[in-house]
Amino acid sequence: MLSVLIPTYNYNVTTLVNSLHAQLLQSQINFEILILDDGSNHVINTTNQVLNTLAFVTFKTNIKNVGLSNNRNLLAEASIYNYILFIDGDSLVISDQYIANYLSNITPETGIIYGGRIHPKQVSKKRELRLVYGKKREDLSAKQRSEKPHKRMFCNNTLMTKVTFNAITFEKTLNQYGHEDTLFAYKASVLKTAILHIDNPILHGDVDFNNVFLNKTEKGLKNLDYIYKSELIPQDFIPFLEYFSKLKRFKLNYLLAYSYYFTNPITKYLLTSKLTSLALFDIFRISYFCHINLKK
Repeated sequence: MLSVLIPTYNYNVTTLVNSLHAQLLQSQINFEILILDDGSNHVINTTNQVLNTLAFVTFKTNIKNVGLSNNRNLLAEASIYNYILFIDGDSLVISDQYIANYLSNITPETGIIYGGRIHPKQVSKKRELRLVYGKKREDLSAKQRSEKPHKRMFCNNTLMTKVTFNAITFEKTLNQYGHEDTLFAYKASVLKTAILHIDNPILHGDVDFNNVFLNKTEKGLKNLDYIYKSELIPQDFIPFLEYFSKLKRFKLNYLLAYSYYFTNPITKYLLTSKLTSLALFDIFRISYFCHINLKK
């Protein structure tokens, strides 16, 4: 019936897995939980190994880091059931009806079901940038997401049929963090795969420190630059690329690219230590993207 697939990296997933395991046992369906650490080689994996003592649960590690896209692909390839549910390892289940909610929404027409996610109410100042970004840009209701079903889908907390996944899969050439979900959603839109948005969120349990979030943002933009230059996705599917193309049309990308050398140290300092501003964060993103886009 259901394979729960949990990609993780250097994170204790025992709380998440134990919550899921209890609900799956209660549901009385055939299930498995597969967890794959992406080559972190961290001591925390010793703790996670204990999960192998649970019925129908398997924890393994990759020998080397392959990236989130390929880690998810490996999990899907290893799964045995006709429905798969992706949940990132730093998530937390917040409803005792979480599994039941998904099961009740499965129909013969099911392609993809996305439950959404939410962030904690508050965190320390050193994590505030990621929290504000998540709350303002990602924590959307099912009704809001349904207005643009493919553009507002993330693959964390997403259930789909194995047939659907095999028709799409994650891009194998992406071996860094960022925009795996964007490309997956675009492929789903091309195939006209139906996406049902429901209110069944998980909690983003590990809100990144500001400096870590900025580093991940840079990696994600490098992935996006690769996607853009490889023409894997049309510009109009991603608002950020639409905005970039307008700047490029008027040669303003050069101005932002060169200004990056002078503004970046100040911007990073403010965003990591003093100022939680999405406007400033957006300036950081577009100037950095203009900067790396000029490189071959």
